Amino acid sequence: MSDLRKFLEEYRGCKIAIYGLGAETERVLKEIGDCFQVVGLLDSYQSSGSLYGKSIISLERAVAESISLILVAARPGSCRAIAKRIGGICREKQVALFDTRGNDLSDVRRVVYDFKKVEGYTKSQVMQRALTYDAVSFDLFDTLIMRQVLFVSDVFELVDDRLRQHGIIIEDFPARRMASEKELSRDRAPRLSEIYAHMKQVYRLPEIEPEQMAVLEWEIDCGLVVPRREACRLLSDLEARGKKVYIVTDSYYNKKQIARILKKCGITHYTDVFVSCEYGVGKTQGLFHEFKETVDVWSYLHIGDDVAADVESAEKNGVSACRLYSGIDFLEQAGYMGLWDYTEHLSDRIRIGMFVANVFNSPFQFETKECRIGVRTAYDIGYVFFAPMICDFVLWFREQAENYRLENILFCARDGYLVKQLYDELCNQISSVYFLTSRMAAIRAGMENEEDIRYVGDMKFSGSLFKQLEERFGIRVGEEKREESGQVGLLSYKSEILERAAVSRRNYLTYIDRLDLKKGETGFFDFVAKGTTQMYMGRLMEQHLKGIYFLRLDKEQMRGKDLDIVSFYDTEEMNNSVIFRDYYILETMLTAPMPSVREFDEEGNPVYAEETRRESDIRCFQEAQEGIRGYFREYLKVCPISARKTDKKLDEIFLTLIHGIEIADNDFLNLKVEDPFFNRMTDMTDML
Repeated sequence: MSDLRKFLEEYRGCKIAIYGLGAETERVLKEIGDCFQVVGLLDSYQSSGSLYGKSIISLERAVAESISLILVAARPGSCRAIAKRIGGICREKQVALFDTRGNDLSDVRRVVYDFKKVEGYTKSQVMQRALTYDAVSFDLFDTLIMRQVLFVSDVFELVDDRLRQHGIIIEDFPARRMASEKELSRDRAPRLSEIYAHMKQVYRLPEIEPEQMAVLEWEIDCGLVVPRREACRLLSDLEARGKKVYIVTDSYYNKKQIARILKKCGITHYTDVFVSCEYGVGKTQGLFHEFKETVDVWSYLHIGDDVAADVESAEKNGVSACRLYSGIDFLEQAGYMGLWDYTEHLSDRIRIGMFVANVFNSPFQFETKECRIGVRTAYDIGYVFFAPMICDFVLWFREQAENYRLENILFCARDGYLVKQLYDELCNQISSVYFLTSRMAAIRAGMENEEDIRYVGDMKFSGSLFKQLEERFGIRVGEEKREESGQVGLLSYKSEILERAAVSRRNYLTYIDRLDLKKGETGFFDFVAKGTTQMYMGRLMEQHLKGIYFLRLDKEQMRGKDLDIVSFYDTEEMNNSVIFRDYYILETMLTAPMPSVREFDEEGNPVYAEETRRESDIRCFQEAQEGIRGYFREYLKVCPISARKTDKKLDEIFLTLIHGIEIADNDFLNLKVEDPFFNRMTDMTDML
């Protein structure tokens, strides 16, 4: 007995309805047979007629029939929107709502991340308190600035990798580097060159020069740091209000190096810097005493993240203290947000570090009553939720291009718009083309016989036959029913469809000829697809098309179509992956600012569909794409080639967080998820 049949056993003898009119519904009906009483089929856009031997009925009629279950036969992304649409009625009428995988779609519980139970300061509270003191000092690392790695030891791994690139291999380098620092820091605050001198002596490492190593580590670390913008703004605001502002930091970098880090992070509004290694003592060893000896005023306030070094040590030395949480503190308070199990590899710790440096950049997470963890801009939405997965995909894509020795790569419009740009930045050795196409354009040019028309007709269109003829085939006819030679539906317009296809095919070939493609193996990128566009384009092109997809759908349905496709997510992974549920959101953000291509004119120029998106929509996803692009560049800069490792499960966690982190960008929330081929539009909020 199948899993679906097992799940439905408790509804044997009960009336049920199936939501959906696509091929999945046909499969479900065949699988359950006559064992269950299906009173009808439901759909958002149709409430009459019949299909697959069942009546299409309205939700109101289904409820009146006293159904016990609505079984949603749709892809997970669509299930979320359907549940949003009818879940309230189902709960009110006590009708169970499940998908075909046995998931309860009426369960509205969701993880929400906030700091309601955490005590912390708002920016105005810190400002008001700081104004009552004569001198204010700030900690530097994790207070004013933060690294784009998870742990400070990750810096040592990056140094180790750099040494290996130059043929210098030191066993257990990160552990030895850390052990040397701990040993020297017991009684004093060492300089970095002293740490490396100790390491060279103890571990007998003639191949390293302490001064050179100190410069190398500083350079790598300097490339990792970013400012905590709100904390830096607080510092500059205090200085503007006439306060003497200082930086008191534990560091093995000298004052000159610290000054360069400050300059890189745009921190210029301070009076002086007190660095532990310059005085030979850290905060817990007497640095605050040195600070007070130099800055002779009546009252002091120190602002930092570390309880022992910044709070307890300051107060022991007569300096009032104010604790601001570091990014890692916030991550811990949020229960690590599902990320802790993915810290084994350096590449993952870099990605988590980049996430923390963005989401918890501000120490002031307590500005609202709800204290929700959130992102404010479309740029951050792209950077935080989508970029890690797209970054991994592009790196994987390059591997496929090299493995299959592609001579051309066609990045299909519109989903290939950003992916092509990222790929070109990564690798420009293979001819890359932004290929103007769409399912509609491919179908209009690819129709050759009745079988093709049936194939398209099986992909249910949400609209009338006449609307489908116009949208999918570019044919306008009068709205009178026609039956020719016993044919009905699309097939009754076979001659018009095939005649129009011949013209579309000729025009499309004119466009393709202008591309001047090489004759060899050609990569064909599609983001999420079952292969329809590739199948029809393969008929027009002499090159063999090697499909390289992000996610391939309905693989079994396309068996026998002679399609050569590899995908980042294979069929086996989909059942255990959130990507099958959330790819609609991801797909919406990767699109091009141009409308969809419908066909080509006689000169091979594209004929675009009417633009249905607002200017704010286009501006929103372009800003999100900038976030993805910014992340991609930063990750490639920070993570060495040898350490890069695909981790789709971690990528999926970042993507899933879009459902638990508050989004404050109204343009994003107002987006529509468009699918013109099926004539459907869904609110973005229904997908969240």
